[in-house]
Amino acid sequence: SNARSSPGVMDLSFEAESPLAPPVELLERLPSCDCLLQGDRCQIFFPPSEAPGRPREQRCWSSFLEHRVPVVTEEVAREALLSFVDSKCCYGSAAAGDLVILELKQQVLRRYRLETFSESRISEWTFQPFTNHSVDGPQRGTSPRLWDIKVQVPPMFQEDTRKFQVPHSSLVKECHKCHGHGRYKCSSCHGASTVRCPSCSRAKRRARPARRCQMCSGSGRQRCSTCSGRGNKTCATCKGEKKLLHFLQLVIVWYNSLFEFVSEHQLACPGDLLAKARGETLFKDENTMVYPIVDFPLREISLASQRGIAEHSAALASRARVLQQRQTIELVPLTEVRYWYQGKTYVYYIYGTDHKVYVVDYPERYCCGCTII
Repeated sequence: SNARSSPGVMDLSFEAESPLAPPVELLERLPSCDCLLQGDRCQIFFPPSEAPGRPREQRCWSSFLEHRVPVVTEEVAREALLSFVDSKCCYGSAAAGDLVILELKQQVLRRYRLETFSESRISEWTFQPFTNHSVDGPQRGTSPRLWDIKVQVPPMFQEDTRKFQVPHSSLVKECHKCHGHGRYKCSSCHGASTVRCPSCSRAKRRARPARRCQMCSGSGRQRCSTCSGRGNKTCATCKGEKKLLHFLQLVIVWYNSLFEFVSEHQLACPGDLLAKARGETLFKDENTMVYPIVDFPLREISLASQRGIAEHSAALASRARVLQQRQTIELVPLTEVRYWYQGKTYVYYIYGTDHKVYVVDYPERYCCGCTII
């Protein structure tokens, strides 16, 4: 065999060369950590529950219901369509300017929205090459419980993810990939430094006698390009340092859960547009925990509030700590515009306080090869 073995090099020719997770048996559990082992790496830490600290408020809805959204006039409807057409390169403006409005059918929808801003903390073992720097291990003290680690919370309802090294959790171990050798055999040449010349192999099959190969000078072998002829490669896991520093990494995720409900309507405007539409705030309630709305005159809004709060509570109770909740009721105006143009009747919708337009079948629409997003 042409293979040669270098001292201090592990034979891992048939193993994947990407970094691997360390075996569980290498990582003794730190006695101070409040963890639950899940699989071989992750531990999920559950926070204590917190009860709302304020009494339920009695609300009078009569003043809220007196609020009115400005009516969409024919002039406003035409201007909204012209603005929409101008923003689309495939739409002609003639129809928008010459159409005859037949009917304006208007409706004000109520949109309920619940936001729950929560924080979850997950701990996992991770590692990095050990470069003989100081080690913050258990000998320096007891690791704090994960929910006792103080961190700066981002602004409420703004999602973020941050990672921290848990104090006093570091352990130095021999690299589990190369077993402390720092290098391993090249998987392409199996440590031989050379590989069979592909040109010679093809020539022998094509014709006999074969002429002297110009690529390998007739030797039948070429220098291995994978390892540049060294026969071994630096361990990708420890970067040749032979040892790894293992430590617990705390991953904190701030997440904003969203529940939305739009009251029923008879107009054929897509619900996803109405969920994103700009509305006018009728009611807003924000606190550590909000109470369900139970007495709103529109019963489906009260039911949506109760359902949204129950769903968020059930989903987050066992895996996150709720930091803040916010519920709002907004008025979203919706207008159906029926118009006549060149002998046919068409329809479009104006929705939101900023008069966005949804067109069902515009009479002057062309294909100009552009990408419509």
